[in-house]
Amino acid sequence: MYDTLPLNALRSFEAVARTGSFTLAAAELHVTQSAVSHQIKLLEQWMGRPLLKRQGNSTKLLPQALVLANSLGAVFTELNTACRRARTGTKSNTLVIAVIPSVATCWLIPRLSDFRTRFPGITTRVIYAIHGHSIDFNEVDVAIIYSQRKPEIKNTQASQLLSGDSAPVCSASFLELQGEIRTPEQILKAGLLHDTDRRGWTEWFQKATPKKIEFGDGPIFEDFNLLRAATLAGQGISLCPLSIIEDDLRSNRLIALSSVIVNLESAYYLVEPSGRQQLPGEDAEYFRNWLFETSFTNLASESGALQRARPIVSD
Repeated sequence: MYDTLPLNALRSFEAVARTGSFTLAAAELHVTQSAVSHQIKLLEQWMGRPLLKRQGNSTKLLPQALVLANSLGAVFTELNTACRRARTGTKSNTLVIAVIPSVATCWLIPRLSDFRTRFPGITTRVIYAIHGHSIDFNEVDVAIIYSQRKPEIKNTQASQLLSGDSAPVCSASFLELQGEIRTPEQILKAGLLHDTDRRGWTEWFQKATPKKIEFGDGPIFEDFNLLRAATLAGQGISLCPLSIIEDDLRSNRLIALSSVIVNLESAYYLVEPSGRQQLPGEDAEYFRNWLFETSFTNLASESGALQRARPIVSD
């Protein structure tokens, strides 16, 4: 075992995790597939545990590798940006948008084509904002983050973009299989999925029923995108922020089971440097206006989802 970080092995792992293939990773890195495989083995030896599982022609990340893969993606993106700017000696005119993975995957990216159509002259670069990591606003023009209260970050201004209000949801196929779900007890019996920990469901049951509810373990997902995938796959009922899954609700891929909501103090915020004077400040302003116009439409749809939600009754 050695202490120095195996940077080549980490680069190979990030490429395999992102592409889902040893072959594609090898082509991207301009090395042989066996070289990539060798680097992965070196990394697994350094970590002292397996990271990947081969399934036919595809590669599956083991649970302990998911957080590492997400973090490495952000790190290599930042490193690549910094090196390009150092080489040119100037700050790019590209509008750099840092956004947390859940908002990026479920909300922003499906709508970003509309922004590009309306503002074809603005080049955007979307990177991850990782929870717990500070954002360098010398390198980032705007950021979208999740916070339990309005964030106070030096030399920035924050505006609420999307609500964090969360309600129980499940897939249409799961609801069809389970049948009627009208009471907190029926929600509990159907099976709960947890985001990071079990505090969300504890709060929800306290609001939904005067009865004391005790629930079993249930699977915990450390990343919202994993929780959403499990919910869509019909593995149980989860508490999800309605604003983020608006597309799923509108298409009936997910069904809101109750109008009882939690996380009333939480929200998704747009954070940007205060007192911006130079470009791409003008581009950022166009993007900001477009975001709030789009989120206003989202709010109307979210309200409709709550109105369609089945009323919860207590036994």
